[in-house]
Amino acid sequence: MSAFGEDVTEVLEYVPGRFQVVRHVRTKLACQRCDAITQAPAPALPIPRGKAGPGLLAHVLVSKYVDHLPLYRQAEIYAREGVDIDRSTMADWVGQVSWLLQPLVDHIRAHVFAADKIHTDDTPVPVLAPGSGKTKTGRLWVYVRDDRGWQGIGPPAAAYFYTPDRKGERPRSHLAGFSGFLQADGYAGYDQLYDGRRQPGPIVEVACWAHVRRKIYDVWKGTGSTTARTGVSMIDLIYEAEELGRGLPLEDRLERRQVVRVGVDGFFNWAEDTMRRISGKGALADAIRYAVKRREALTRFCDDARLEADNNRAENCLRPVALGRKNYLFAGSDKGGERAAAIYTLIQTARLNFVDPEAWLRDVLTRIADGHPAKRIGELAPWSRTA
Repeated sequence: MSAFGEDVTEVLEYVPGRFQVVRHVRTKLACQRCDAITQAPAPALPIPRGKAGPGLLAHVLVSKYVDHLPLYRQAEIYAREGVDIDRSTMADWVGQVSWLLQPLVDHIRAHVFAADKIHTDDTPVPVLAPGSGKTKTGRLWVYVRDDRGWQGIGPPAAAYFYTPDRKGERPRSHLAGFSGFLQADGYAGYDQLYDGRRQPGPIVEVACWAHVRRKIYDVWKGTGSTTARTGVSMIDLIYEAEELGRGLPLEDRLERRQVVRVGVDGFFNWAEDTMRRISGKGALADAIRYAVKRREALTRFCDDARLEADNNRAENCLRPVALGRKNYLFAGSDKGGERAAAIYTLIQTARLNFVDPEAWLRDVLTRIADGHPAKRIGELAPWSRTA
């Protein structure tokens, strides 16, 4: 028989992940002359005297905060593979890793607030109230630096914070050292930030067209109003013109914004005319009034190509929190909320830089265990790595 070709059939198969025990055998050596015992040092581990290696710790974190698997579900999965790890043990791991990586979290937050423009938003998080068996409502805030829309050189990053309530003093505390443009929704807690602050510098409001569109869209879907449908269509035209300038250099994008401004001015002409023709007490009037009240802040992006038309960057960074909230139901305490904010800061920043968060965390934990100098913490940032 002689071969004259071949057929290849590829079948996609699944090989389950596996645990392995790495044994470090350290021989004790006795010196017969000096009566001393010598032994190699114990292996460096992220958690001293712990039994979890960097890879397992990274996997637990990513499973919880990316794949939205609560710790009790992870414990059940590992038990099926013959490894019994108590949920409380994994909770301790999460807490210790959060503490260990806090300098890196602080570095990322400093990078975010050094930007000229950031996006912000917040979302509710149920938190177990001690001693009551019930939950209270905390908040997770996110501040996002992302200049890729105009080819900015600063790498993207997201900084998360947990607070036990939504008082206006919370964002004011987070933004105490920030000066520049703040793209946000119409939350009243930001108003004092825009109201003539001089130290360390002013914060300038940039409003969100996505919020304007959503309010008018809800009226259209709820009532079938043709007037509301017209407003939505005009905002869609603004977005179509804006999309053509996305990713262009600063000067080219600013030139494109002159076309966008035509659409923006047309919308406000329509809004003012519509307000004269409809009742001022209806849902549509409320939606249009929301936009007219913020006209200056909504128009500001037309004159500065660094700014965006909406706050979607911050909203997108809160989607993993919303998905996780549906799975793990609540945080165990305020401290647990702070830990979640720290881990989300690390993981979401890695994802914004197209870095595999599990591989990156494994490498970072390994290097810290090996004694990476604290003064060179910037070398461990996701944008400095190719993990």
